[in-house]
Amino acid sequence: MRFRDRFGIRKNRGTTVAKLDREATDADIEALIAFARSRPGVEFYVEPETFATDTTAVAVANDGEWTRRRVGSPKVIGKVARDLGMPIYDVQIVGYPPRMRAWNERNRNRRIDPGSPGEAVRRP
Repeated sequence: MRFRDRFGIRKNRGTTVAKLDREATDADIEALIAFARSRPGVEFYVEPETFATDTTAVAVANDGEWTRRRVGSPKVIGKVARDLGMPIYDVQIVGYPPRMRAWNERNRNRRIDPGSPGEAVRRP
């Protein structure tokens, strides 16, 4: 089976790939798109590639709920944001929105159960 580069991840990633992390996949981008389409007021925040991790993007909804996924390159998430008509920011310049921290505080005693996508459960 041939790999399809639907979102241009391989084309736009540049010459370096993070050494300790897996590469971004179409499933990562599709997860960000699904999150953005299912919640109001989503904004994307691009996080830079490091030695250990690939470039990532955080999608943050109006209420502060968020998700992070590998994107391979800022160009990839830039195109996704344009296609969805949603704003995109460089987290190194603007930082994270306060509503994201507030959501984390409100949900401190909850965690996502890997067996139930999107379903939060109380910690013991």
